Amino acid sequence: ALAKTSGKDIVQFANAVKISSPDIDGKVCSKGYMEGSRNSGNGSVDGYIEKPTDNTKTGQCSGLKGSPTAANVGLTKFVSGARVGESKNWPTGMIINSGGSAAEEGKTNGNAEAVARDLVALNSDEKTIVAGLLA
Repeated sequence: ALAKTSGKDIVQFANAVKISSPDIDGKVCSKGYMEGSRNSGNGSVDGYIEKPTDNTKTGQCSGLKGSPTAANVGLTKFVSGARVGESKNWPTGMIINSGGSAAEEGKTNGNAEAVARDLVALNSDEKTIVAGLLA
């Protein structure tokens, strides 16, 4: 369902989440289970950007290295860095290619999948807050 949601709506949702619960914002798009780089895995990926040019940034939610810098992660950091509100990187994100020199599309609908997966992983109180924001 998230894949059919517009990037602008995702940005509005992200901003509402950050205002309501910065802790929840920090738990979404803060992990490394999605492929953020085809060149070196996610080992150097530490933040978000619209169109990656090297292994340090990605357009893929939760396509980060194992211990990313806290200031670089979260749903609002993802939507602003990847320019989701400008119809970029939603629902599919851009990642660095295997040569490490150019951006290419990652997994189809990968960003929608990652946001949904991170929301499902929240505890029940956090899910209640998110549900209220979606209503």
